[in-house]
Amino acid sequence: MIVLKAAQSKLLDALQSVAGIVERRHTLPILANVLLRKSGGAVEFTTSDLEIQVRTTAELGGDDGKLATTVGARKLIDILRALPPDQTVTLSAAQNKLTLQGGKSRFTLQTLPADDFPLVNESVDFGPTFAVPQKTLRDLVNQVHFAMAVHDIRYYLNGILFIAEGKTLTLVATDGHRLALAQASLASDVPSRQEVILPRKTVLELQRLLRDEEAPIEMRFASNQAKFAFAGMEFVTKLVEGKFPDYNRVIPKNHKNIVTLGRVPLLAALQRAAILTSEKFKGVRLNVEPGTLRIAASNAEQEEAKEELEVDYNGDAIDTGFNVTYLIDVLANLGQETVRIELQDSAASALFTLPDQPGFKYVVMPMRI
Repeated sequence: MIVLKAAQSKLLDALQSVAGIVERRHTLPILANVLLRKSGGAVEFTTSDLEIQVRTTAELGGDDGKLATTVGARKLIDILRALPPDQTVTLSAAQNKLTLQGGKSRFTLQTLPADDFPLVNESVDFGPTFAVPQKTLRDLVNQVHFAMAVHDIRYYLNGILFIAEGKTLTLVATDGHRLALAQASLASDVPSRQEVILPRKTVLELQRLLRDEEAPIEMRFASNQAKFAFAGMEFVTKLVEGKFPDYNRVIPKNHKNIVTLGRVPLLAALQRAAILTSEKFKGVRLNVEPGTLRIAASNAEQEEAKEELEVDYNGDAIDTGFNVTYLIDVLANLGQETVRIELQDSAASALFTLPDQPGFKYVVMPMRI
């Protein structure tokens, strides 16, 4: 039976869209496979790692009829990548094997039964559906993802908090040393507050899949799952259990000293200063006075870097220190030209905001230098 007959690029696109979560090595061999379900000319591709499940459907021709089987996802993608992009490929099934043909190339692949593929049991208590443009969600995730913890014992920090309430979608991430918050407006009211923590792997996969376009992404949250639908794809994921910290208590209010300056010059100055920090100590000193911001870094070899920037500032003289990585992370992930740094004194955390985007806040704790 000819399962599909289509351009190499079309089949490769469909497979790559679902294969991001597939691990090459797994305790369950079938999880290295992609589940193919054929019905008429349409083929449905599903992958799973037991916690995340991604599904897409593509019209790829072939014989009429039904078929369900699983085949190694990475192997199939590697073969397709090695074939010319404009070539027509044929995938046919016979005797528990799939044969891929393109031009004079022919590959026979082993399959495993579709019935053995562990699909995620979808929750029955999903809340209301709400949507934003893919571009909007992509921007929100990009503005906060770097503040997620990595392998923190406080497992609820290893992800992003999503809150949909009223007409506002809020994303928050923190690792205990810094916190990033970004907000966007929803087209319609969410009837009741929806609050979930998406795991780190889910966030990274969403980042990979979301496009810079206005087409909507629909979201639904349950007590133990979240579901996303966009661009012909369905994405279901388990959630991180636990209580996220009260982020409102962390965000400083009424910092009276406000520095306004260009994001790109500040980023470049910090990146240069960071060269003379060490792996163990990433601290930089920031000294701000009316009209001037000075940046200094040094290391155990008594080497020193100094930078000076002109800034829009007429507040108190403040001398404070921060982890330079935390400052570079936020500046590198923003697209705006101008940033504001709100300060209180040398011992208080700094609040980064954007003049033209009131929904963004980034808090970074000071460090002793």
